[in-house]
Amino acid sequence: MMYVRFPLSLRNVEDLLFQRGIDICHETVRMWWNRFGPMFAGDVRRQRVNRMRGFRHWGWHLDEMYVKLNGEVVYLWRAVDHEGEVLESYVTRTRDKKAALTFMNKALKRHGSPAAITTDGLRSYGAAMNELSCRDRQEVGRWANSRVENSHLPFRRRERAMLRFRQMKTLQKFASVHANIHNHFSLERHLIDRQTYRERRPAALAEWQLLES
Repeated sequence: MMYVRFPLSLRNVEDLLFQRGIDICHETVRMWWNRFGPMFAGDVRRQRVNRMRGFRHWGWHLDEMYVKLNGEVVYLWRAVDHEGEVLESYVTRTRDKKAALTFMNKALKRHGSPAAITTDGLRSYGAAMNELSCRDRQEVGRWANSRVENSHLPFRRRERAMLRFRQMKTLQKFASVHANIHNHFSLERHLIDRQTYRERRPAALAEWQLLES
């Protein structure tokens, strides 16, 4: 959790655990997140899907961001809901209709159909939505997609801490795990008072400890 949630390196986590009396190698931390991260992230995602499936006013925001892998630019497609939680992350080498269609098919199959889908002006979205017969739900606006563009920031902080990625497989796995764990601990502290935040924070941690057990 520490490595995925916070902008820490493997060796940072090793040092923090050593201060707590746990002497391990940083490669053990790598093995832990690789093995258990997808399991915990999957549990968090399933709980979210069960809560939101069928919600009439569920809106999605779609966007793509570039990520460099050994000097090569690839694209990380992301679907974010109206509450700012990341639903789906998908990595491709291109930004065309085929990539958009694969990404949207994956998101729709896993999360169901939203009431509205907000995108930027990339024509690949429109072409993919025509194929999926949901073009009537597309909304495009200059400032309408700020929700998903702001959601890139936590991932960018982790990217810098990890000194970028080197393989598409690693990027795909980490992006998915990071998104779901960030969702779980994202308490929107800027929208609630201090007392509510103090109640939600231990509740989120207690729920996480149940997943670990």
